[in-house]
Amino acid sequence: MLKKLVGCFFLVVLANQNALAQLPDFTGMVKENGKAVVNISTTQKVTAETDSAGQQLQIPDDMPPEMEELFKHFFNAPDGGLMPRETNSLGSGFIISGDGYVLTNHHVVKDADEIVVKLTDRRELVAKLVGSDALTDVALLKVQATDLPVVTIGSPEQLQVGEWVLAIGSPFGFEQSVTAGIVSAKGRSLPGGNYVPFIQTDVAINPGNSGGPLFNMDGKVVGINSQIYSRTGGFMGLSFAIPMDVVMNVVEQIKTSGKVARGWLGVQIQDVTRELAESFGMKTPQGALVSKVIPGSPSEKAGIQIGDIITEFNGQKIDTSGELPPMVGMTPINQNATLKIIRQGEVKSVSVTVGLLPEQDLQVATAKTESKPTNRLGVAVSDLTDAQREQLQNIKYGVLVAEVSKGPARDAGIQRGDVILRIQNNIIRDAAEFDKIVKNLPAGKSVAVLIQRQGNPVFLALKIEK
Repeated sequence: MLKKLVGCFFLVVLANQNALAQLPDFTGMVKENGKAVVNISTTQKVTAETDSAGQQLQIPDDMPPEMEELFKHFFNAPDGGLMPRETNSLGSGFIISGDGYVLTNHHVVKDADEIVVKLTDRRELVAKLVGSDALTDVALLKVQATDLPVVTIGSPEQLQVGEWVLAIGSPFGFEQSVTAGIVSAKGRSLPGGNYVPFIQTDVAINPGNSGGPLFNMDGKVVGINSQIYSRTGGFMGLSFAIPMDVVMNVVEQIKTSGKVARGWLGVQIQDVTRELAESFGMKTPQGALVSKVIPGSPSEKAGIQIGDIITEFNGQKIDTSGELPPMVGMTPINQNATLKIIRQGEVKSVSVTVGLLPEQDLQVATAKTESKPTNRLGVAVSDLTDAQREQLQNIKYGVLVAEVSKGPARDAGIQRGDVILRIQNNIIRDAAEFDKIVKNLPAGKSVAVLIQRQGNPVFLALKIEK
């Protein structure tokens, strides 16, 4: 009996040793690369009469006289105004060249009056901002130094979901903190980050880690840690890094021209849902569905139409709409690109000359008018006046949704204030035409409906039950 117990004990020990042997050892990687990871601190002078959030600073009316004098003593300048104050922020970064080029996030150094890079040997060097790009959240700094330790840039394309990765940074100001995890997903599209196919990981990232490197198991940097998903302000298991191919494209443009130029097709796109795929006669949902073509854009000149589904860009397959903007954005301006599209069930190839992404703000418009009920969908619509059409980005057709009650329209997501532009590839010019088309809609089949909501066109799938 004793021999059996001893034998079982040794088997358990051996199993534990084998399990430990399979776990990655990051110690060598940290020793080799930790010296190239830096702490970034910034100082910003707050304007004389506002706080760091831009809010007006005022003496409260109910402040006691003695406190008012103390307030004036500490905050008032000799001329009677409020004295400028300084605010500080912390982040991370890493050195990419021995002569002093440092990478970090745009949001770490945004609006900074002074940027200080702190090395692991305790040197603190004032950095110059070479250039910064808000859309990718990348900033390039330069310090006056030589023979600095540097990281090795890796390829995020070869990174596999499930692969171990490592982050080094300064969360909450704790320098040279190391955390590890795995790649959870690749090519993740986030709100406000249309031109970045983020690397999603479960590496613990917290405030202060921003701008720090994400290493693969070969000790090469594959991304810059940029964002976290959190409901508490701290780490909750979802972290996002900017792939280094995107980063280095931005770096080269900043170095050569001082600014970043992005490719542009001039379309608004959305994902193809299962219901929309059915309405377009597709077996599986894939591609980027064109919901708007910008007048005068490269897409309009190439003949791209609303309702086209882009499934390939220069031979690269498009599974979701979020994959297309990064591909287009990194394409050189004026270069020809080949799109594979599905148009009314037919596969076509279209050649388009990639343009330069313009800076423009989307206009948001609302309208009010009388309604005309349409009971089959549970929605009431009315014609648009000329003034309303002008408010709504000069759209030439469509009807305004005035009321939505229980029915297929509400189930599809149509809301009051939406403008219905098309149903099943039929242009809706007025309420009478809308009623006629709705009466002939097939029951039990998904139908694509193009609406405009707050200036943005969106396809929805609508189904009338049998």
